[in-house]
Amino acid sequence: MIPTEDASARKRKIEEKLKQEQETLSFIRENLEKSDQLTKGMVSILSSFESRLMQLENSIIPVHKQTENLQRLQENVDKTLSCMDHVISYYHVAKDTDRIIREGPTGRLDEYLACIAKIQKAVEYFQDNNPDSPELNTVKARFEKGKELLEAEFRSLLTRYSKPVPPILILDAISVDEELEVQEEVVLEHLPEAVLQDIICIAGWLVEYGRNQDFMNVYFQIRSNQLDRSIKGLKDHFRKNSASSGILYSPAVQTKRKDTPTKKAPKRPGTIRKAQNLLKQYSQHGLDGKKGGSNLTPLEDLDLRVKHHSEALNEKHGAPTGKDDVLDIEIDSYIHCISAFVKLAQSEYALLTEIIPEHHQKKTFDSLIQEALDNLMLEGDNIVSAARRAIMRHDYSAVLTIFPILRHLKMNKSEFDATLQGTAASTKNKLPTLITSMETIGAKALEEFADSIKNDPDKEYNMPKDGTVHELTSNAILFLQQLLDFHETAGAMLASQVLGDTYNIPLDPRETSSASSYTSDFNKRLLSAYICKVLGNLQLNLLSKSKVYEDSALSAIFLHNNYNYILKSLEKSELIQLVTVTQKRAETSYRELIEQQIDTYQRSWLKVTEHLTDRNMPVFQPGTKLKDKERQVIKDKFKGFNDGLEELCKIQKGWAIPDKEQRDFIRQAQKKIVSDAYRAFLCANISFTKNPEKYHKYRPEEVEEMIEKLFDTSA
Repeated sequence: MIPTEDASARKRKIEEKLKQEQETLSFIRENLEKSDQLTKGMVSILSSFESRLMQLENSIIPVHKQTENLQRLQENVDKTLSCMDHVISYYHVAKDTDRIIREGPTGRLDEYLACIAKIQKAVEYFQDNNPDSPELNTVKARFEKGKELLEAEFRSLLTRYSKPVPPILILDAISVDEELEVQEEVVLEHLPEAVLQDIICIAGWLVEYGRNQDFMNVYFQIRSNQLDRSIKGLKDHFRKNSASSGILYSPAVQTKRKDTPTKKAPKRPGTIRKAQNLLKQYSQHGLDGKKGGSNLTPLEDLDLRVKHHSEALNEKHGAPTGKDDVLDIEIDSYIHCISAFVKLAQSEYALLTEIIPEHHQKKTFDSLIQEALDNLMLEGDNIVSAARRAIMRHDYSAVLTIFPILRHLKMNKSEFDATLQGTAASTKNKLPTLITSMETIGAKALEEFADSIKNDPDKEYNMPKDGTVHELTSNAILFLQQLLDFHETAGAMLASQVLGDTYNIPLDPRETSSASSYTSDFNKRLLSAYICKVLGNLQLNLLSKSKVYEDSALSAIFLHNNYNYILKSLEKSELIQLVTVTQKRAETSYRELIEQQIDTYQRSWLKVTEHLTDRNMPVFQPGTKLKDKERQVIKDKFKGFNDGLEELCKIQKGWAIPDKEQRDFIRQAQKKIVSDAYRAFLCANISFTKNPEKYHKYRPEEVEEMIEKLFDTSA
């Protein structure tokens, strides 16, 4: 059982809790009622706001649409006004651009091109929208005027700033310093950079908008003139400086100058000028041999005497001093101009590619180089014509002018062809045609020269009285020495005329029948055969000429001197190596010929030494007197010896053997032969007269001294 107090207490607690719950419930109900009232008020407000928004929307939307239409109309009006302004501006283009167009593009090309662009747009507008309007004709005329002024500005800029390249700069460009591994290329600047950019800009506009190619003709005409003037300026500069100082440039040995120009003499054969002088003089005059010996080498001795004779002939016949110097200058000048043309043409093409449209570049370049190229080819043709006329006069020295030029042309042909790549066939063929002409006339000269050596007449007045080297021999050797200097050119020259059959030179299976493709070895063999032919003709002619001498001993000395001169000249100039290509025993053959002539000469002394032999000599017995007849035999022997010795020494003292070595050898050999025989004769000690001094006219030492003075006019 739960106690009563506890139950009452729990009841009170429950009642209090219930009361509290009832109060809470009443509070919640009151709040719910207030919330319902507020909700109803908010719903009422929102319903009213919605109604008002709907009313506002119904009134605003029409206004918005109306405003949008107004804005669109405003935009259309603005656009219309802008178009009107734009269209109206076309009507004012001619007036707005009049001053700038009239004053031209000089100094303000960008502004001028902007004006031209405006005029061009105006032309396009009127053509599209109002082709019959007078304004179209106005802007068209203004556009054409502007284009004409641009063309005039193009011509003016080119004319004003296109200058001939200075000769010194050209020489730098074509020179090469062999000591430098990496060559420093010389850039030829034809136009200032700013001017070049303006010209490129104008050319670009004329091509794109001007629809005009006339400016290309203007370009090639002006640049062609400058190219030609540059080459002519180099030629004039070269001649002027060469004539005044003798200082030349040469592509053969080219030097690079540093800060100041330093010029080097050209490496041209030193004997060309001498050979030309001699060959010209020998074709008209005889060379009287100068008597006497010399301490010089055989070639130096002869060259010295020939030089004196040449100077005498020049003075006597009024030969112009320095004529051959001028010829040398002309040759070197032409060679330089060929190299300059290639370098300048390459530079012109590089400039042209920046200005002329690609599909017009080759044609324009072809036209640009024609004048300068034609002048060079004409000058080359003149050289060939002059050589042809000289050869017709039998002046074969003219071919010597062909060799250096032809060699240079062939050496530079590949670069020449590369430079002219893309030009017309007629342009490309000009150099090969000139080369062919030079090879043809050169080969003709070589053949006729060989024939002239063979057919040179035996003129008694033209023979050296002292038996020295004949003019024909020195003529031929000097000529052949030039072939050595230009052996490749000369060999190819002969091969170009397919002369292999003439010299019986067999072709290697690898060698074709085309002259241009003959191998270097074949050309060398062909030239060797030609030289041997000339030497063979010379030998035959010398044999014929030697018969002019009545004295066989002098004839032998003459042949000896000529054969010896030929041999020494071949050895000194290294021609012997070329000769032995086809004649292995050439050197031995000449030595044998020389020995034969020495033997022939020595036989001339038999009429002296025969008096010293035992033939007809009386038998001497001690204590027995000689009969008068026997004494007379001995007296006659002495007299014959003395008279013969005096006669030979008198005659042969005036003969000449220029080669000191040969002269000494012949003297010593003759001294030994005569002296030994004379001493043996004197040793017989036969008493045949009371006045032996009358017959013992000369002591052996005196005989040797007399022989020592042979071939010496100073004795």
